[in-house]
Amino acid sequence: MSFQAYLDTIKTKTGKGPEELLALADGKGLSQSGKLKPGVKAGQIVEWLRDEFGLGHGHAMAVYALLSDKKQVGDK
Repeated sequence: MSFQAYLDTIKTKTGKGPEELLALADGKGLSQSGKLKPGVKAGQIVEWLRDEFGLGHGHAMAVYALLSDKKQVGDK
């Protein structure tokens, strides 16, 4: 599955696009301006997205990849 396919599935499951999820992470104190705060671990992102949106590990890690600047919207 491509990275963009993960993001598309997340949007379908949650109704939230990447920009909205990054803003929500800011609101949760996990990131600032859409970038992961120092010391925030992948597990914290996975737990938040699992508990709030019912996302699985792989889909949550896609959001983590965005927050940690490892991937960008549109990446394969």
